[in-house]
Amino acid sequence: MDEEIFDVIVVGGGIAGLVCAYQLAQKGKEVVLIERGMEAGAKNLSGGVFYTRIMEEVFPNFINEAPVERHITRNIVSFLNPTSSVNIDYWDHRLEDPVNAVTVLRAKLDAWLAEKCEEAGVMIMPGVRVDSLIKEGKQYVGVKADGDELNARVVVLAEGVNSFLAQKEGIRPKQPLKHLAVGVKSVIGLPRKVIEDRFRVKNNEGVAYAIVGDCTQTVAGGGFLYTNAESVSLGVVLQLESMKKKGLNSIEVHDYFLKHPAIAPLIAKGELLEYGCHMTIEDGPAMVAQDIARPGLLIIGDAAGFTINTGLTIRGMDFAAGTGIAAAKIINNSFENKDFSQSAMDRYRSELNKNWVGQDIKTYKRTPSFLETSRMYEEYGKLLADIFFNIYNHNLTPRKRLISVAKGVFRDSDIKMKSLIRDAFVGVKSL
Repeated sequence: MDEEIFDVIVVGGGIAGLVCAYQLAQKGKEVVLIERGMEAGAKNLSGGVFYTRIMEEVFPNFINEAPVERHITRNIVSFLNPTSSVNIDYWDHRLEDPVNAVTVLRAKLDAWLAEKCEEAGVMIMPGVRVDSLIKEGKQYVGVKADGDELNARVVVLAEGVNSFLAQKEGIRPKQPLKHLAVGVKSVIGLPRKVIEDRFRVKNNEGVAYAIVGDCTQTVAGGGFLYTNAESVSLGVVLQLESMKKKGLNSIEVHDYFLKHPAIAPLIAKGELLEYGCHMTIEDGPAMVAQDIARPGLLIIGDAAGFTINTGLTIRGMDFAAGTGIAAAKIINNSFENKDFSQSAMDRYRSELNKNWVGQDIKTYKRTPSFLETSRMYEEYGKLLADIFFNIYNHNLTPRKRLISVAKGVFRDSDIKMKSLIRDAFVGVKSL
């Protein structure tokens, strides 16, 4: 094996790496995929809402064949306060046909994708850690893994958020804390009928919550909750820099969230099935702006920073698939032209910039800084709750018009008009 030269080596068995490997194998390339876990998905406790239209381009019958949990037809944005919550609850049957988004458990999904890759001819090497990359001059030509050397025309790094190999090579810097977050998640088992009754869904339908406010105890970030077939996944995502400044513990914040009076009833009498932490991306656009291509080398998915949190949606898995497809296209072109130089690899960024992946990153480039606004996590949720309290609290005093109620609550709040106008302007520009 030491003497064999593969067409492509992919490092990392997540969605980005698996989709890229599959696309290349479909084009007849000899691909080896190296995964540190004992199988694809083995070390991936995450999951979430997967906007799957992109997967239909790779697997035309993805929705019916892949191990998806539920089809998301309800999306709830929740402003959480210690003793109240204000929810925007959006349900629409049009999100079911055609299916727009599904919930997935990555251990199941990644294993399924790995099977598809092997069927297409990808050689998967599980339980192997890549120690370093091999270069000849400036050209990347392979990897060193567990004492062996494997050579290839192109190496693709899909190793996740920390991107240790790219850091070791000095290709990408160690990310500052403000670019990263820690996600803490529990999976709570509940009977299918309980989930459908409790969340007002039926058949394969599901619901996803995006939560801001008291769930993070003023730390920049948010809470999430989504329904699986027979479980509920929920937890918090906390920006590392903000959490450090607040002096809070991520596990304690997570446990506080699960006990919140607006959340606890949703998981009552459930059984804890999984509990874990993982690093995630908080400022994808800033990370994408860094180096993602070298001669004979491409960086895709989370390793390149392709994740966006708009406050309403968190998108990483569809970006992972999109970057995997784009990388496979450029690599195939490179084989056709027998050119694996820097200029050939730079076409990867150009490919991303002209499709929805790059365009969406550009559209939401201001969003991460907007979501750092401290008022998002305390004052605005309380302001909304106080407005609705004054609307619904019929205490035998004469009623006021809605605009008068809102003005009165705003005057009594700690929010200054200048701050409100600024936040509204920045929010509109960001979202």
